[in-house]
Amino acid sequence: MENKKVKKINMIYLLGYILLPIIICAICYVVGYFFFPKGTMAAVLFMVPTFAAILWWSFGGSILFKQKRKKFEKELDESNFKRNHTFYGRGNTVIVDESGKIGLMFFWNPFNSYILPAKSVEKAWVDDGRTGSGFMEGSSRVSFLFIVDGVKVRVNTFTSNQRFRMDSNYILTGISKADMMVEVIKKAKAANQDK
Repeated sequence: MENKKVKKINMIYLLGYILLPIIICAICYVVGYFFFPKGTMAAVLFMVPTFAAILWWSFGGSILFKQKRKKFEKELDESNFKRNHTFYGRGNTVIVDESGKIGLMFFWNPFNSYILPAKSVEKAWVDDGRTGSGFMEGSSRVSFLFIVDGVKVRVNTFTSNQRFRMDSNYILTGISKADMMVEVIKKAKAANQDK
């Protein structure tokens, strides 16, 4: 976990996540078409892999990520990592230790987790996603960002498929959460500078 270069995406996992169900479906379709042109076995070979692929894409990755995250949190708790704040983003998790360490885990790299000294954070800031001007000003995404190991990590605190005004409760709550996490990261960095 410690002293590894931060990698947000594991390309082998990403390609396997997307392509493996397609390959399995294609093989089953070919076998069903050529070896079972009629009958229930052909229907099974066409339907079961298709539904399995849909279920995998809909729920499989999330379930796997949550299981790996629980395991990571358990390992942190057992290793005397005192969690000050834990933020569960949609595609990542950021855990900050009160003594100045940061734990990271990413959806597209669930088999690797990272524990880094907070002093390795180069910069942390809030992005309110503000676009437009005048009465058209608004946002559909609020996030906090930080750069660690030369890698920019963005964690969304609010996302939507529609744009909200900047004085909307959704946007203000997202900004408040993002501000809080940036302050937590900065405090952890300050605590870790002395070590």
